[in-house]
Amino acid sequence: MENCCGLLTSKQEPVPLKSVEVELEVRDHVATVVSTLNYENKEDKPLEAVFVFPMPGDAAVCHFSATIGQTQIVAEVKEKQKAREEYDDALSSGQQAFLLEESDQSPDIFSLSVGSLPPGESASIRLEYVTELAVQADEGLRFVLPAVLNPRYHPQGSEGVQVTSVPASLVPYSLSFSARVSSPRPVSKVESNCPMDPLKYLNTEQSQATVKLAAGHKFDKDVELLIYYKDAHQPTAVVEAGQTSAKPGTLMGDPLVMLSLYPEFPQAVMSSLASCGEFVFLLDRSGSMGVPMNNNEGSQTRIGSARDTLLLLLKSIPMGCYFNIYSFGSSYEHIFPKSVEYSEKTMEEALKKVEGMEDDLGGTEILEALKHIYSQACIPNQPRQLFVFTDGEVGNTKEVINLVKKNSASHRCFSFGIGEGASSALINGLAKEGGGHAQFITGIDRMQPKVMQSLRFALQPAVVDISVKWDLPKGVSVSVLSPPITTLFQGQRSLIYAQLTGQSPKAAEGSVTVKYSLAGHPSQNKLHFNLKPAEDSGLTVHRLAARTLIRSLEMVEDEEVVEGGEPDEGVKKKKVVELSVQSGVSSAFTAFIAVNKGSGETIQGPLVRRNVPTPMPMMAMCGGGASGGRMMGRPIPRMVSCSMPMRRTVMEASPSAQMVNVGGMVSCSMPMRRTVMEASPSAQMVNVGEAQSCKSMESCGRRNCSMSKKSKGMVSCSMPMRRTVMEASPSAQMVNVGVIEAQSCKSMESCGRRKNCSMSKKSKGMKTLLTAMRRTVSSCVRRPTSKGVVQRESLNCSLDIEPQQPPRDPLLQLVSLQKASGCWELDPALAAAVGKTSEEVENTKPASENKEVWATILALIWLHGFKMDAQKEWELLAMKAVSWLRAPNAPCVAECVEAGNTLLGCKVQKDALGI
Repeated sequence: MENCCGLLTSKQEPVPLKSVEVELEVRDHVATVVSTLNYENKEDKPLEAVFVFPMPGDAAVCHFSATIGQTQIVAEVKEKQKAREEYDDALSSGQQAFLLEESDQSPDIFSLSVGSLPPGESASIRLEYVTELAVQADEGLRFVLPAVLNPRYHPQGSEGVQVTSVPASLVPYSLSFSARVSSPRPVSKVESNCPMDPLKYLNTEQSQATVKLAAGHKFDKDVELLIYYKDAHQPTAVVEAGQTSAKPGTLMGDPLVMLSLYPEFPQAVMSSLASCGEFVFLLDRSGSMGVPMNNNEGSQTRIGSARDTLLLLLKSIPMGCYFNIYSFGSSYEHIFPKSVEYSEKTMEEALKKVEGMEDDLGGTEILEALKHIYSQACIPNQPRQLFVFTDGEVGNTKEVINLVKKNSASHRCFSFGIGEGASSALINGLAKEGGGHAQFITGIDRMQPKVMQSLRFALQPAVVDISVKWDLPKGVSVSVLSPPITTLFQGQRSLIYAQLTGQSPKAAEGSVTVKYSLAGHPSQNKLHFNLKPAEDSGLTVHRLAARTLIRSLEMVEDEEVVEGGEPDEGVKKKKVVELSVQSGVSSAFTAFIAVNKGSGETIQGPLVRRNVPTPMPMMAMCGGGASGGRMMGRPIPRMVSCSMPMRRTVMEASPSAQMVNVGGMVSCSMPMRRTVMEASPSAQMVNVGEAQSCKSMESCGRRNCSMSKKSKGMVSCSMPMRRTVMEASPSAQMVNVGVIEAQSCKSMESCGRRKNCSMSKKSKGMKTLLTAMRRTVSSCVRRPTSKGVVQRESLNCSLDIEPQQPPRDPLLQLVSLQKASGCWELDPALAAAVGKTSEEVENTKPASENKEVWATILALIWLHGFKMDAQKEWELLAMKAVSWLRAPNAPCVAECVEAGNTLLGCKVQKDALGI
C-alpha cells in the first residue's frame, strides 16, 4: 500500500473520520444530544467511510444532516430497504450520499455510511437524538455517552453487524464533549467518571450550569454524567404544542403532555419487607466476565465481583423464601434442578458452588437459560423475582427481550449491566418488559450496593391494581401513548405520554390521578397541571412519545397488531414505518437517507471502502468473550488456552509463542488446527495496552516488540498450531474454548499426574484439563543474530507467578460467617473478623447470655461502628439478625451492647441497632 498521511488504523489504513464533537443539553430529566462527525479524505481516490457505533438504547434519533462546503443536505426518514437502494443508486451514479440506520438486532447500535467523499473533500455529519435520563439510587440523573462498543456475541448461525475495532489507545480520532444543564430547581452538582473541567454556573439561582470534558479522552470508557438537583424529584407535567405544519388530530399536530410521577409510599408499609418469594439468580459466565471491573491496578474481575454479590444476596434473603442460581455461557448450568427452600443447608451448598464459578462457559447465549427458567412452574404464594447479571455483550437482544415480555405476568426481572459497553438496550429492556429495575455498574462503581437496592425493591410489597384517571376541561380528550403502568417503585420515576385533542380555554387546568394498592392499602397520587404549552420546548416531547410508540409496536407480535381478520405479516412494519416517517424518529424498519444532488458533478474513479474503527476495551482484544459463535457477524477462532503457574522456563517447544500475564497467571492463547503446542515461528505478538505488533520475531529482531510496563505485564498471543507437543510444560493446564474436543492426557506421561486431571462434561465444549504445577519459569524467545542464527534470549522477566488468594474484604469475611437464620456463632473466625482474639471475645461475654446472641450483637456493633459507609450492602442481612434477636433469643440485650461497645471500642446505641 502506498504511503499515506493523516489518520491511520492499526492496519495502517487511512481513517477519514477526524473528530467527534458532542453537545449535550439537559432540561430537567430530558437530554438532547447533538453529535458532529468531521470527515476528511486525504487519499487520492474517492472513499466510502462506514462507522458502526453505540447509542443509548432508548434514544430517539430525530435529525441527520450533512454539510459539504457551503451546502447542507438534511436527511429524510424512509423505509430501510428503500433508503439502502437509494444510497446504492447514488453511489453507483457518482453522487454523494449519506445513510444512517439502526441495527436489526439491537436498537443501541447504529451504522453511518458516508459515500463518495472525493479526494481532498471534507464533510461534517450532524446527528441529533433525545433521551430520558434514568434516576439513580442516590437521586442523581444518569447520562451516558457510549464511547465503547463491545463485541456482541451472536449464537451460531445468526447474523451480526460488521464492526471494525481497535484498542482504546489507538482510536485515530478525537472527542470533545460539553454539557449545559438547566432545571426549575438549582443544580447542586455534576459528577463524572471522566476528567472534567470545573462546573460553571450561568445564573445566581444556580439553575443553569455548563461543564466540559477535559482534553485527551482515551476512549477506554463511556462518558458518564451524574446530575444532581436540589429538592429532587418532584412530580411534573410538561405540555408541548404540536408542529404547526402537521395536520391537527395527528401525533405531531396535536399538543402532547409528558407526566413524570414519583410515587411516595407510606413509611409503615415500606419498612415491612416481604418474607416470601422465589429468587432466581442468573449469572453470566462467558469469557468476557473475566475482564477487570475497571482499569485501576488490582481491580477485581467482573466474575469476582459477581461472586461477592451473590454472597450478600444469599445472606440477605429471608427465611421461608425459595431460590436457585443459574449460570450461562455457550450452555447453561443450575445449582439445583428446581428452586429450593432457603435454609442453612441449601444456602451453604449454593455458596460452595458459587465460590468455584469462573468465566469459563464460553459464549453469551442467555436465551436458552431464560427459556429453561420460564419452563419451571411457579411456586404458589412465592412471587418469582429474576436477577440477571451480564456484561450485555449479546447480539440477539430483541429476541431475549421478547421472551421476557411474554413471561412478564409470572415474574419481575431485575437486570444489571456490568462494565463499560454493556448493551443499554438489553439491560433496560429486560427490566422494562419484566416489570423490574435496571442498574449499570461501570468505572469504580461497586456492584453490591446497587444490587442490594434492587433486592430491596424485590422485597417490597408489589404494587397492584394500578389505574390512571384524567380530569380535563370540557372539549378536551386524551389518548394515552405510553404502555400501561405495571410496576411502581419507591422513589423511581414513571413516565406517561399522552395526546391532547380539542380546544381548551385559556389558563385551563387538568389533573391526573394514579391509583394503586400496596400491601392491601389503597393509595393515590394526584398531579395538577396547566394546559398551556410550555415555551421553547421544541418537539422534544413529541419525539420521545413517538419513540415510545415505535418501541412498543416493535416489541409486539404481528398478530397482536391486527384488528380483526387474518394476521398480516407486514402490518406491524407498516404501522412503524408510517409513525417513523411522520415523526422523523428512526426505527428498526426505517433509515435516514441524504443524497447530494446539487453539484451536478459526477465523482470519478473506483470507490474505496474504509471502516472507521470503534474503541474496544483492552481485555476484549485478548480473547475474553465469545466462543463457538459469531461476534458482530464474524466467525470466532476456536481457541485453546494454556494457563500455567510459572517460575522457570516455558515454551521451548514454541519459542516464539506469546504469553499473557494475567494477575499472576501466565497464559498462552493459541488458535489450534489439531492438537497442541507446536507453534509457527512467525507468530504474532500484540502488547495489549500499547498494542504494538510484530509479524515475525525472526525478521524484526524484536526491535518493535516490547513488554511495556504500561501494559502491566499483559501480552497476548495468537499462533496457528499443528501437532501435539507439550514438552516444555507437561503439566500445563489446557482450556478448550468453543467446540474442539479437549485434549487427552496421552502426552503427559512424564508428569505422572494423570490421576489428578479432570475433564468436566458439564461445560459442553469448554472442557478443562487441570493439573497442578509449581515451577520457576523465565520465558525465552528466539532472536536472529547478524548471521541469521536463531538464539534464545532470556527476557529476564522476574515472573514469580504462583497464584495467591488476595486477602478477603473484612466486611465480606464477616458476612460469610452469618447463618441463614440471621445469627452468628461465637468461634475463632468471628473473633478474627471483628479484629479480636478468641480469648478476648470469650472472656468479655456476659455470663447470662448465650454465645449466638453475644456473637450476633458483636457483629451488628462492628457493622455499625466500622462499616457505615457500606450500609446499603449489609442493612438487609442486619435486619435478619435483628429479627432473630427479637425472637425469644436475647433476654440481656442491653448488657451485651454495652460489653460489645467496650470490647470493640465503639459507641453504638442499642436503638441504632434496631433492637
